[in-house]
Amino acid sequence: VPVPGPVRVAMPGAVRGALRTLCLCLCLAALGAGGTELTLELPDSAQRCFHQELESGIKFTLDYQVISGGHYDVDCYVEDPNGKTIYQETKKQYDSFSHHTEAKGVYTFCFGNEFSTFSHKIVYFDFQVGDEPPILPDMNNRVTALTQLESACVTIHEMLKAVIDSQTHYRLREAQDRSRAEELHGRVSYWSVGETLILFVVSIGQVMLLKSFFTEKRPSSSRAGT
Repeated sequence: VPVPGPVRVAMPGAVRGALRTLCLCLCLAALGAGGTELTLELPDSAQRCFHQELESGIKFTLDYQVISGGHYDVDCYVEDPNGKTIYQETKKQYDSFSHHTEAKGVYTFCFGNEFSTFSHKIVYFDFQVGDEPPILPDMNNRVTALTQLESACVTIHEMLKAVIDSQTHYRLREAQDRSRAEELHGRVSYWSVGETLILFVVSIGQVMLLKSFFTEKRPSSSRAGT
């Protein structure tokens, strides 16, 4: 009896093309503009600077937010390779700055906390370089309309970006609220300890005062002789 070999199923060209498009969408969705996310601790009366070498004609975006410390504000400025300040803000809680580079070289962005003398800050920033590549090849130069699968890929990609942005936003809000709750808890604890000490002092004072009212005074020796 002949042993049957492997069965091959013919796949229509449309299905193969759809699968290739889907795989390409998934691969491109994993790629994006280069960027850096970092959370740093900024001591009081200190400044932290970061440097990034960029080509000319490239877009970069800087988003930052103070998570905890003081009044949740920080100074920030950005300089180009020629030392020119292209962005500067003082005592900002959060902000976003986008710029297209005009010169090739090292760009510097700094966070300052010099105006604070006793409170340190925790700052989150996201530094994105370049534009995001299109989800589909030649998407901007296409003449024909997108297929149903391609439209679904684009929609899913946009929704995933929105989900990532929302998660980052809520994560920062959660960290900020947790810092405020811990600060409030510390204040309540110190106030409770102070109230306890005051109660002890007042209680001891009242006991001593009442004891002095009921203490029997002995007559002096001169009156006893007369």
